[in-house]
Formats: sequence, C-alpha cells, structure tokens
Amino acid sequence: MSFVKKLYSRNFFILNLILVGALIGGGATYLGLSRGARSAALPSALIRAESPAAPLPADVKAALSQAEAVQNAFRYVADKVQPSVVEINVVEKAQAPKAAPQDQLPFRFFFNNPDDGSGQPQQPYAEKGLGSGIIVRQDGKTVYVLTNNHVAGNASEITVITQDEKEYKATLVGSDARKDMALVKFESDSQGFSVAALGDSSSVRVGDWAIAIGSPLGLVSSVTAGIVSAVNRSGGPDGNINDFIQTDASINKGNSGGALVNIRGEVIGMNTWIASSTGGSIGLGFAIPINNMKKAIDDFVSKGKVEYGWMGVGLDAPDKASAEDLGADPKKAVIASSIFKSSPAEKGGILPGDVILKVNGEEIKGMDQLVRLVGDLPVGKSASIDVLRNGKKQTLSVSIEVRKDSTAANQGNYYPGVTIRSLQFEDIDQGKLPKGVKGVFVLSVSDKSPGSIVGLKPQDIITEVNDKAISNVREFYAAVNDPSAKKLSFTVNRDGETVSTLAYVKK
Repeated sequence: MSFVKKLYSRNFFILNLILVGALIGGGATYLGLSRGARSAALPSALIRAESPAAPLPADVKAALSQAEAVQNAFRYVADKVQPSVVEINVVEKAQAPKAAPQDQLPFRFFFNNPDDGSGQPQQPYAEKGLGSGIIVRQDGKTVYVLTNNHVAGNASEITVITQDEKEYKATLVGSDARKDMALVKFESDSQGFSVAALGDSSSVRVGDWAIAIGSPLGLVSSVTAGIVSAVNRSGGPDGNINDFIQTDASINKGNSGGALVNIRGEVIGMNTWIASSTGGSIGLGFAIPINNMKKAIDDFVSKGKVEYGWMGVGLDAPDKASAEDLGADPKKAVIASSIFKSSPAEKGGILPGDVILKVNGEEIKGMDQLVRLVGDLPVGKSASIDVLRNGKKQTLSVSIEVRKDSTAANQGNYYPGVTIRSLQFEDIDQGKLPKGVKGVFVLSVSDKSPGSIVGLKPQDIITEVNDKAISNVREFYAAVNDPSAKKLSFTVNRDGETVSTLAYVKK
C-alpha cells in the first residue's frame, strides 16, 4: 500500500483520532492545574476584583438614576433635532485683491488700469463657505431652511446636505442684513423631512439648558450642551439689530445658522456669532432668539423679503444728565430726537424730545428693543405709543407704514436733525466750557437736515432757540416744538464766540 493510501486508510484515521484526543485531554489537564496554581499565587485584592460587585448604596443608585434620566433627555433632544439641522455649503463671487505695484513708470497709466499695478485686470474668483441651517417649513415639494445672512445672503451657489448625507441644490428665497437672517429652499419629492419645532424664546431664562446643533468646522450633526448664560445681549456685529441669547454651549465656525434648542428639543435661537480672541469657542456663543425671526420667515415666504414697520422717528439713548432733564429713567430712556415730516409719527402726534415709554403696552427697556418692536409692528395697523412729554405721560395712536430705505434716508425731512446733550454730559470736559454759559451741547447734526441747513455744528453750545434763552434739554425741545413759531433759528456759543445761525422756515 502506498503512503498516500495509508493516510486515507480506516485504521490510520482511528489512530489519529486517539492521538488528538490524548493531546486535548492532556492540554486541558495542564491548563486546569496551571490556573489553579496561578490563582493560589494571586494577591487577595485581585481575586476580590473578579468577584461580583457589591450592592450600591441607595443614595448612589438614586444619583445614577437621575444622571441617566438627564442623559436620556439629551439623547431625546439629539434624536429629535438632528434631522432638522442641515449643513449648508456656499460659493460666493469675490474680487481678487489688487497686486502691489512693481514699478511706477509714468507710462504705465496709459497702458493698464491706473489703480492696479499688476498690469492685469482684476478677476473675480469663487470663494467657498460653510454653515448650518434649520428646516423650518415644508410646503409640498418645497423645503425651507433658515440660516444666517452672512452664511447664504451673498451666495451664487447653495448646497444643502441633510443628516442622511443627501445633497440638494438650493436657492435663496430672501435675506436681511439688519437681522442677519436668510431663508433658502430646495425641492424634493420626499415628504419625510423633519421640520423643527419652534419654541418661545421669550420664556428662556438664565440657567436653562441650552443645546447647540450644527456643523462646526464641517463636522456634521455635532451636538454640544451648556446653559443659557444671559439673555437680551446687544451689540452684535455688522449693525445687527437683534438682541441675543448668550450660551456657554460650544459654538465654532460652521455652527452659524444652526439651532440652539431647549431641553424639550424646541428651537429657541439660531447660533450666529462667538466672542473669541482665538477664533474658537471659549464659552461665549450668541444666538438670535427665534421669536425675532418668526414673522420674518413668513415675510420671506410670502414676499421674498422682510417687511419692517416704520414710524418715522429718529431715536437716541441719552446720557444720565440729559435723561434726568426730561424726567426719564436714565437706565432705559429712549427719546424721539427727530421726526420725519409727514411720517406716521408726526401724523400721530409724536414730537421731538418725547420719551417713548411703551409700545402696545410693552415697556421699553432700551433703544435696540424699541427698534425691533417697531420693525415687527404690522403694517397698516395702529399702534399705541406711550410717551413722556414735559414731565407728563400721554398715549398716542400711530398708524404703521412700511419702512422704505429711500424714505428713511431722506434727511431733508428729518426735523430738527440735531442730537443734543446736557452740559452736564459726563464726556464733556467741564473745565473747557465757557464760564456762565447755559444751554445744550450739540453732539451731532444730520446731513441735509434743518439743523445742518441753518449751520449748526457738532460741539456748538445752543444758548437760544428762536431768540429765546434755554438752559437745559427740556427747554430746548419745548422751544423747537413751539407751534406758534414759523421758523427755526439758533444762537450758539462756538469756540467762545456768540454766533447766530440762519433761519429755517417751517413747512
């Protein structure tokens, strides 16, 4: 029998089984003895570590249960909101920076662009950007996404990427720089998009949970958590008129346009900017309250733009001394420093120098708040305006009109077009005031306004209005509003000299 055949013979196969069984049995015996020996040699502490865990104390079990409940709440919020938050990729057309001139030969002007020393015309280029957005509405096949104006307002190409990584080409519905918000839309046959639940940002309180969701640095569907650090913050970038919710939830580049939500998964704000010296999150993130945007969303969908209410009032937040001259609370005084002719404010009886106390019963606490309130007033409706005039309160009715940039920019109709301060204004160097002079300090003069036409200048001290001496802010406005006066002229102290201005004939 050949060797190969022997390998396949029955007897040889049985012999192999016996040998394998012996090897396995011997190995198992050795492992058992070896393990027993090692167990005897192990320290008692290690043996106890392998024993069943001791029962947890009741207070620890209760604490863990509470922690797990909070954890489950965060999981719920993430599961609920993440599908509503998208990544937005944009392309903007930008102008290449001018090259530095290499030489300044006189004949260069005749052959090339005199403003560009490179010898080549400037070329536009595509600049890519990244942000986040919130699905706020679906109307049939059209899906609407809320984001920041600085994310999508100037984009030539917009791509929306949903949580399931599907990409959609989007278009801009409308944008608004004053509120730094924009609405984009894309089309889809799917009806399964998750529309975010919009909460009530007026109910937000300091200390509330705050969860930020977006695409920081392109990391899609990132969730960070913190608390609401402050509300009603002002002073946003680029002239933003919003107040802001401040949070310590981590917000970074790419989070702009994403959602800030409460512990119930309701959107309370749109993440917009951070305060940072490094460009990264240091726990100072700011979100636009969602209540500031609800009307604007409707305006974008129906009109393609935000429609602002307009009264035709120039506003000023006076200093402490000037507010006290008017009998107002210095911490929240807002005055109508000038009024547009033929505006709703003038028709409704508001006068320069009126301190605005309430709008439709809501107390005024600052100038930015008043701007937002008036902007959100429905056009064509009357608003109740409470004012303080000459120390007395009165209620006026003003019919709101649509704000038009061309009308608001017409300073020729802006009466009197002068912003003043008490001579006790803290920024005035009292040592440089002419001795014995009484009146008001001219802080600024609007171009082309009556005040500018007659020749008033900043830092003038107005001592008389229409030849009547004045000594404080209240007396100034009383003289400016005198219905019997047919003209407006001033006597001023300018660099220590007495100067009479021209006269503006009232129309």
